[in-house]
Formats: sequence, C-alpha cells, structure tokens
Amino acid sequence: MSRKSLAGGPNLNAGNMAAAWKNFRAAALAPPQRSVGTKLFLLIIAGILLCVLLLGIFSYYKSSSVIQSKVAEANQLTAEQTSGRLNLLLANYEQKMLQMFLDPNFSGLLNTMDMAEDESSRTDSAIKLRELLLQIRSADNTLDGITLVPLEGGAAPISTNARMTAEVLDEFPYISKIRDANGNMIWVPTMPQGIDGQHNVPTLALGKLVNFVKPYVLLYEIRYNVLYDELKDVRFGESGSVYVVSPEGIIAHAPERELLGTAYPYPVPDEPQVIMMDGVEALSSASAAETNGWTVVGNIPVAELVRDAKQIRDFTALISLGALVIAALMGWMVYRTVVRPLMQLRQLMNEGEKGNLTVRAAIRQKDEIGQVAESFNRMMDQITALVRQAGQSAREVLNTAASLADVSRKTAQAAKEIAAATEGIAAGASNLALEAERGSEMTSRIGTRIRTVIESNEAMGQAAREVEAASRQGSAYMDGLILKTGQTETMTRQMAEKVEKLKESTGSIVKILDVLGAISRQTNILSLNATIEASRAGAAGKGFMVVADEIRKLADQSRDSIEMVSGIVDNIQKEIEQTVSVLSEAYPIFREQIESVRETNEIFSAVQDNMNGFMRRLDAAAESVLQLGEAQEALNQAMENVSAVAQQASATTEEVASLSSEQLGISDGLVELSARLEAVSQELSESLARFRVE
Repeated sequence: MSRKSLAGGPNLNAGNMAAAWKNFRAAALAPPQRSVGTKLFLLIIAGILLCVLLLGIFSYYKSSSVIQSKVAEANQLTAEQTSGRLNLLLANYEQKMLQMFLDPNFSGLLNTMDMAEDESSRTDSAIKLRELLLQIRSADNTLDGITLVPLEGGAAPISTNARMTAEVLDEFPYISKIRDANGNMIWVPTMPQGIDGQHNVPTLALGKLVNFVKPYVLLYEIRYNVLYDELKDVRFGESGSVYVVSPEGIIAHAPERELLGTAYPYPVPDEPQVIMMDGVEALSSASAAETNGWTVVGNIPVAELVRDAKQIRDFTALISLGALVIAALMGWMVYRTVVRPLMQLRQLMNEGEKGNLTVRAAIRQKDEIGQVAESFNRMMDQITALVRQAGQSAREVLNTAASLADVSRKTAQAAKEIAAATEGIAAGASNLALEAERGSEMTSRIGTRIRTVIESNEAMGQAAREVEAASRQGSAYMDGLILKTGQTETMTRQMAEKVEKLKESTGSIVKILDVLGAISRQTNILSLNATIEASRAGAAGKGFMVVADEIRKLADQSRDSIEMVSGIVDNIQKEIEQTVSVLSEAYPIFREQIESVRETNEIFSAVQDNMNGFMRRLDAAAESVLQLGEAQEALNQAMENVSAVAQQASATTEEVASLSSEQLGISDGLVELSARLEAVSQELSESLARFRVE
C-alpha cells in the first residue's frame, strides 16, 4: 500500500487530482486579511518601519532643537559683542563732541560772535568759527561735516558744508528733538543722501544743544563708512544678515544700502526667537548699545541651522528603505518556514475530512510544525488501520448474512416440502414445536448481536468526530503560537534598533563636547591675550578690558553648554535602562510560547486516547459478529433436530401438517430477518467505502 502527499502519488487518479487542485485554489484565493502570512508580513513591516521612522523623526527634531538653541546663544553673544563695539564707536564721537565744547577757542569765538555789537564783528567771528570747524573736520576724515545751527535771531547756520542752508535745516526734523533733549546728545539714524539730501553717500548725525550766550544746535555729520567698516566683518551664519535699528525703528545699518533710513519691517526681539522674514523662518537675536539705544539685530535663516540635521532625515529615509527590504525578507522566511507548512497541513486535513485517508504530510522540519506533521501522519496511519479493519469486519458480516439468507431460503423450501409430506408426522409435533422455539430464540439473539454491531459503528463515528474537533483545537493553538513568536521577534528587533540609535546619539554628544572644549580653550587664550594687551595699553586699554570681560562671559557660557551636554548623557543612560526593561517584558512571552507548545502536545495526546477507544469499540463489534456466527451454528443444529423429528413423525402427518404451516411462517420470518441483516451489512460497507485507504 503506497502513501502520497497532497502534491500527488502513484495511486492518484484523475478525480483525486481534480479535488486536490480545487482545494489548493480555495486556499490560494482565500481573503488576504484572513491569512496568517499576510498578517505576519504586515506586522513585521509596520513594526520595523514605525520604529525607524519614529526614531529618525525624533532625532531630526531633537538635533534641530539643540542646534537652534546653541546657535541662538552664539548669535546672542555675537549681537552683544557687536553692540559693545558699536557702543565704543558711538561713545568715541560723543567724546569728540564734548572735547569740542571744552575747547576755549570754540567757546571764545561763539561768545564773541553772540556778543558782537555790529554785523561786521559778528561776521568776522562767524568766519573764524567756520575755519575752526573746518580744521576739526580736516583732522578727522570720518566727519563729513560740522554745522552750528542758531535757534534764535534768524541767523544763518555756520557749517563746513556750503549746501547746509537755513531752509534745509528747517526741514530737518531732528533739530526740534535735539533742542528738547535738554543738552543730551541725540543720534540721527543713517540718511541715504545726508542731511541736505544731496550727498552721494549715506551719512549719520550726532546733535547736541549748546547754551552759551545764545542757544545753538551742534551737528556732527558722520560718514556711513565708519559704521559699515565696523560691522562688515560681523557674521550671523553663512547667509545671515546684520541690522542696526534705532529706538524709533529706523534702519541705521543694513546689508542693502537702499534699506538705510527706512523702517525696520520685522519685530526687534528682546531675546532670541524665530520670526518670519519674507515668508521664511529666521532666528533673530538683538542687543542694544548703551550709548544711544541703537539695537544690533542679527538674523539667520532656520533652514541654514538645520541644514546638517537634514542629513539625519535623509539617513532615516535610507534606513527606512533598508528596513523595508529586511522586513520583506523576514516575511518571506516566515512564509516559507511557518505559513506554507500550515497551509499544507490545512489542505491535508481538508482531504482527510472528505474521507481520503491516503494523504500524508511531507514536512521535514525539526520545529513544532514538523512535530505536528509527524503527529498528523501517525494519526492518519491509525485511522487507516481502523477503517481497514472495520471494512474487513463489515465484509465478513455481509458474507455471514448472505449465507444466513441462503440457508433460510433452503429451510423455507424444505418446510414446504415437509408440509406436503407431513400428514403422518403427528407423533413428533411436540418435539418440533420445542425445536422451533429454540430456533426463534437463536434468531432473537442474532438480532441483538446485529444491533450491538450498529451501536459500535455509531460509537466509531462519534470517536471520529472527536478526533476532528481535537485537530481543529490543535490548529487554533498553533495560530496562537505563531502570533506570540511574531511579538517576541518584533520586541527583540525594537531593542536592537533602539540601542543602535543610542550609539549614534552618543557619537553626536562626543562631537559636541569636542567642539565646546575647543571653544573653551580658544576663549581662555583670547581672554589672556586681551588682558595682557589691556595691561600694556594702560588707560587707553579700557576697551580691551571690555573685550576681556565679554570673553570671560563666553567661557562661562561654554561651561554651561558642557553641563547641558552632561544632562543629555543622563537621558541616554535612561534610554538604555528602558531598553533593558523591553528585554524583561519579552521574557514572559517566551514562557507563553512554551506553554502553548505543551498544550498542543496534550491535545494530540487526547486525539491518541480517542483513537484507542475507537479501536476497543471495533474489537467489541468483531466479537459480536463472532457470537452471531455461533448462534447461526446453533440454529443449524436446531434445524437438523427438526428434520430428524420430522422423519420420525411420518406416521402423524395430519398433526405435523398443522405444525408445518406454522414452521413455514417462521421460516418466512427468518428469510425476512436475514434480508434485513444483509441490508444493514450492505449499508455499513457503503459507509466505510467513502474512506480511501490505498
């Protein structure tokens, strides 16, 4: 007898091949959402991609935030240092103006002019005063012009610039503001074409009220190049911009000269913050000069800050693509090692359910699925042996029933012959009746045994159904085992990826510490040099002292940055502890897998016990059939006794005739009972015929 798998075998006829192909198509065309392979494949891909994307996005935004924070601190420091330089520059011009007030020549000429009694003396003093202003301007090539504006008497202004007329100064709005400042110096933001509106280059101005005999406004018109040269080397990133904004919001310095003298269109922040500049996000930092309140504003596009962080985003995309490929390969491996063997087992069980007991699993794996396949093959071997034995017993019962029917027919024929010749069998009537009763008893016993055979066959069917239920339950437990295996694999993969990303974060922290250490060393060297130069310069080195103070502040901020990095290292240690926690959670799932395998083994043990009960019931059926044969032999013996009595009672024909008619009725009943036994045996054979064992 040959075995075969679902793929076919030497005894596979055309009908079986058609049925196998139909079942295979039904399994292949099953809805994808119900397939274990589809679910495992989607879970693997979704888990890997979700972890990679979440970690990549978190790293990108965290890096962007850290970089933006660090750049904001650096920009604020740059703005403060630039405002300090601007403050020194502006204070220098204010000092020059104060020195001019203290010049006895200037004050003497101004008093002489105001106290002159005639116009000639006044004109002469004005000429001398203008010459003095020309000398002062010539001594400082950064001054574009010096103007003295009288506030009383309608006198003409005294200026080194011939175009500076009374009409021009009447339209200059800052004259009234300087007059109302009570002697405080007022700075005028950069003017694209100077005070007179006819300059080819921009200028800025410094004004102060002069009160000697009469009130005057003294104006210093300064070339814009002084401010430009001071700020041209200031950089806020590669594409950042530097503005100097007055308290009134007027631009005194800008990257484009056409913006000079216009209103600053963006908010001036009190602390570093992100603003919108022409639809683009920019990090803005500001610091005001103590001299006149002019604010140095530095703007740098956020896109430039996070340009390096975008590499993390691109790397995340590449990792996601690689994770997708890895997940596809893992899904394919799961399909080959788990899903496809389960589909084969399901198709084999469907064939077995339809009565094809020749199917066998050809799976040679060493895992739980391979063990299930071996148990399935052993189960089918035992069921095949039981069905084969039951078929043989049914055939024996059928043969016995046929023999019994033949004998019954012969007995009926003999009874008819006896009825024709029983007129003289009166003497043996009582013995014939006794033997007939014994024949009836034997027939009743035959009917009882046949019912026992039927009950045994029904018990066999119930046991087969129990085997089928146990097989379904075993399949359900195998599904649970596969699901827990997928969960365990997902958690392990999450742990590995998280540790890998933590290593990358640690590398980023080391780089930041190196950069901060280099900045700290350079800052200390710069502070030492500034202190040495300040000591050498003496009183003139006070500006260097300011620089030294700013450098020391920079060193303090560097130390704060290092402390913040230490906090980042602490966070990484916490993430490592979380990784250990994930491993602890994975261990109970492994325990559940072991329990599932044990429950599966118990289920198939129950299947084995049911099969043993099935064999015992079939043995009982065989024993009943054997007893039926013994009863049949006793019936034959009784019929022989009836024949002997009939020969001895030939003299009593009339009495035997009446008894022979009764015997004829009994023989007809025996024929009918034999026919029923034959029909029941035939039904049993047909029921067993649906099982194919070879």
